[in-house]
Amino acid sequence: MRSLIWSILLFILVVACKGNKSEQVKTAFDSTETKIPTTTFSELGIDSMLLNKVTTKIEKQEYPNIHSVLIAKNGKLFYEHYFKGEDQIWGRDIGNVQFTDTTLHDIRSVTKSIVSACIGIAIEKGYIKSVNQKISDFFPEMEGTFIGDKSNWTIQNFLTMTTGLSWNEDVPYNNPENNETIMSSSENPVEYVLTQPLATKPGTKFNYNGGATQVLAEIIVMASKTPLDRFVKEHLFEPLGIDKFEWTKYSAWNGSDTFAAASGLRLTSQDLLKFGLLYRNNGNWNGKQIIPSQWVEESFSEKIEFPSKVANGNDAYGYQFWMWPEYISNNEFKMIAAIGNGGQNIYFDLKNDIIVVTTAGNYNNWDIKNDPYALLRNEIYPLILNDEK
Repeated sequence: MRSLIWSILLFILVVACKGNKSEQVKTAFDSTETKIPTTTFSELGIDSMLLNKVTTKIEKQEYPNIHSVLIAKNGKLFYEHYFKGEDQIWGRDIGNVQFTDTTLHDIRSVTKSIVSACIGIAIEKGYIKSVNQKISDFFPEMEGTFIGDKSNWTIQNFLTMTTGLSWNEDVPYNNPENNETIMSSSENPVEYVLTQPLATKPGTKFNYNGGATQVLAEIIVMASKTPLDRFVKEHLFEPLGIDKFEWTKYSAWNGSDTFAAASGLRLTSQDLLKFGLLYRNNGNWNGKQIIPSQWVEESFSEKIEFPSKVANGNDAYGYQFWMWPEYISNNEFKMIAAIGNGGQNIYFDLKNDIIVVTTAGNYNNWDIKNDPYALLRNEIYPLILNDEK
């Protein structure tokens, strides 16, 4: 009997030790689960020599001051190259930088798309009821502001840039008439946005407005009772394995402790691709649902259309993402993009399963003919699509 009892105890001890060992092994593998999946030129049937020619053109400045290009096909990275060029941190020159996979880079208005993702997360977690919740719910101290059509403002109006506010970002950002520039130097950026006059009925007309994103970010803070950077880190960045980022505050302008939610994030190019792949995978990363799949679908759907400034026809806007009909190399598809001033882009082509990430240093230079999108149209797409035929 005594021998039997010792045998049972020994068996329980062995099982317990195995269980503990299993948990430790799983924890040890957590870091590898955040790596970007890769593939090769040969697996995709792409001529590496032709892509090398694209690299050479960038190095020779035929496409000026591009800092990185990453291309993923079928959810896997197959081209990643970094270059040397002049750069800035939110308008401050930092000279000539040799970029690598660990170099942080201004992503400017791609920050807006990340704030949008966090609105979706906040809704899923119950901090926010829905996109139809009233803006006034979050700012009771400004009750007198929400009168007339402003009383009907919803989160969706701010996600889709259909606030109806009189707001001008069509002039350069060093122009004192630019509303985002004025907002940046105001003592209370959110109050500045919400107290601007209405020019149109909310929900009826698209008007690009960085202030709308600033309000969305403040809603995340108010609803979750969590600082913006901590919310983004805990609920989005850490699950993606993003452990290095910077976020500019308005303190340099006005002494406030407010994060520049419309343009202030700095990330690596690989981390931009992770964010792109997350949306490509319907909000799922290695088996974990970080963003609700329905939110990705809604974010990528045309919520408001408006005449294109660069092509015939209409562009559209979703939840802080741009989209337009595209036709390249006899291939018709919908292009979706997160776009930032100076050449910071995540391009999504879901039909052909292509994601292209670029960073560059061409801030406030709107007249560059061979910009990153020209690189995509003229060099990258013909190469990939032609090789598939």
